Amino acid sequence: MTKKFNELEISDQIKQSIAEMGFVEPTPIQAEAIPYILEGNDIIGQAQTGTGKTAAFSIPLIEKLDLNNRSIQGIILCPTRELAIQVTDEIRKLTKYVEGVKVVPIYGGQSYNIQLKALKRKPQIVVGTPGRVIDHINRKTVKLENIKMLILDEADEMLKMGFREDLEYILQKTPTERQTTLFSATMPKAIQDIANKYQKKPKLIQIERKSLTVDNIKQEYFELNNNQKFDLLVRLLDHNHYQSAIVFCNTKREVDELVVRLQEHNYMTEALHGDLKQQQRDRVMNSFRNKNIKILVATDVAARGIDVNNVEAVFNYDIPLDDEAYVHRIGRTGRAGQSGASYTFINPKQFHRLKSIERYIKHKIDKGSIPTVKDIQDSKLRDLYLEMKNIIDKNNLTTPNKVIEQLEDEGYTTAQITNSLIQLIMGEITKEYNEIHEPAAKKSKKAKGNKKNSVTLHLNIGKKQRISPRDIVSLLIKDTKLNKRAIGDIDLFKKYSHVEVSKRDAAEVLKRANKRKFKGKTIVVQEL
Repeated sequence: MTKKFNELEISDQIKQSIAEMGFVEPTPIQAEAIPYILEGNDIIGQAQTGTGKTAAFSIPLIEKLDLNNRSIQGIILCPTRELAIQVTDEIRKLTKYVEGVKVVPIYGGQSYNIQLKALKRKPQIVVGTPGRVIDHINRKTVKLENIKMLILDEADEMLKMGFREDLEYILQKTPTERQTTLFSATMPKAIQDIANKYQKKPKLIQIERKSLTVDNIKQEYFELNNNQKFDLLVRLLDHNHYQSAIVFCNTKREVDELVVRLQEHNYMTEALHGDLKQQQRDRVMNSFRNKNIKILVATDVAARGIDVNNVEAVFNYDIPLDDEAYVHRIGRTGRAGQSGASYTFINPKQFHRLKSIERYIKHKIDKGSIPTVKDIQDSKLRDLYLEMKNIIDKNNLTTPNKVIEQLEDEGYTTAQITNSLIQLIMGEITKEYNEIHEPAAKKSKKAKGNKKNSVTLHLNIGKKQRISPRDIVSLLIKDTKLNKRAIGDIDLFKKYSHVEVSKRDAAEVLKRANKRKFKGKTIVVQEL
């Protein structure tokens, strides 16, 4: 039987904060991890986003602080500034009734002066991104001699983003007697290597769910040509009248272009991506939380750590480049038991990506039905009816209206007057929609290889090094007996790349390609 929070061996002050936050029973990861970390053990927690892992490591960390010691005792490393801010906010909520706890977020994109002022207040906990934490270590503004616990949150994401060297640098600089807690949604070999090297007999706590997505999120896909995605987005927005939605694109350029088009069509929308300064990001997020904008168009990295309730729908305007990103995207909706919707747009060549996502989440994504013009008009009429009913119920409209009185005096019936008013309103909100034609079915080509017999390799080079898929193929098959057809899908990211190869060939590729040079950079190849 699962213990309740008030039965765990944690302080009354934290229990009071937890109760105020509305939590009674710990989640599975919290129930398993909290007691074990409190005992001083290292752990590897394998759990998806949305499972309560932040509290799972934060509560034991807070309990272990020496509040009479005003030095840094705990560091939490996060892949993005958004997640760092979110974790900081969670710790502040948990320590509402614990006097003397100070926590500071430090991340790239924010002024050093702001962070230096915060660090001078002598926090016990620092939450930050690896690069900025290293900057402060080197400046000696973050001192490590009193570190009791080092926490790696979303460790697999940090490795994907090319932070392995940074993580190892920080791990090597902190005291060897520290407690190390590592949380990761997936368990690639690189994570196991770090655990073996830097943790002391860690306990693996795995929280598996039958499905990586929740039942209260309606998941649909639409297959159409790329030039009709905007027309479909407009139809879905108008049909559902969402008050809060996030639209995901794969690049910053696509985000900016889509925002311009939506604004031209009078939608309240803003962009969120890595080129925005922190002040701009804060303004956009505050506007989104306060419903001053209804549609947020974002990239994956920029949206990590977004903690906004009541997001009604997520649109994958571009299908995500990896399966886990899909889980993170749709996890923005359907929170706290509320219902949500997820719509994924694919072209005919991307159907295999959809199937890959379905296998990963262990859930079928249904084919959606494109709303017709009549569907949209009926939906608007239904909303109009509800709005009119609400006005009548609230305001007790008994005072005669001069226009209506004049029309009645001229012999028009109440039904005629009402219908004419509705036609006036509908005339203002009705617009023309472009036709959407589903692409003709094509015979699928035989896949290059069997996905079950393939593995994905992670390379520490990407678009930043101006590498091309052809370069990657050459690097991997050089001095081997492999044919270039043995290489499957290649996904290029800013700082890294993912390559699919058969399990049979992976060992040889790892052996031959590792430590090669490309444009002066030493290549590191790892199996995910």
